Amino acid sequence: MGKIFRFHKDVDTDQIIASQYLLYPTIDEMKVHTFESLDPEFASKVRPGDFVVADENFGCGSSREQAPSVLKALGVQAVLAKSFARIFYRNAINIGLPVIVCKDLYDAVTDGDEMTLNMLEGTATVNGVTYTCTKLPPYMQGILDQGGLIASLNQET
Repeated sequence: MGKIFRFHKDVDTDQIIASQYLLYPTIDEMKVHTFESLDPEFASKVRPGDFVVADENFGCGSSREQAPSVLKALGVQAVLAKSFARIFYRNAINIGLPVIVCKDLYDAVTDGDEMTLNMLEGTATVNGVTYTCTKLPPYMQGILDQGGLIASLNQET
């Protein structure tokens, strides 16, 4: 179970991690600036196991891999949204951050609600209501279980 941090439609990668912080040498140095323009306290409030829930087109903008990487480094369990920008979705899977399409969730939850996610069943439960989400295919779940596509490929060699 984790807390929901709710964000609007069209959250772009510059809002997730602003370009000036890409100059920092490590993800750990960057992560303290996650969502700084939208919620300056996000990095200090989020805890491992919490969730980001968003409206449509989450992660639009540039193709920077640091956007999903800072979320994962902060311990975000998964990002659930009505839809994702394709490159963000791919980058998230590559680094092992679960990204789940859940069309009805955003409109039914508020910031701070507690949620349980069952990725195997494709469900999210909040305030006693269970929402159906896109269930990841077994091969994608396997990639996530191994820490992402890069880690998965490294284990094969």
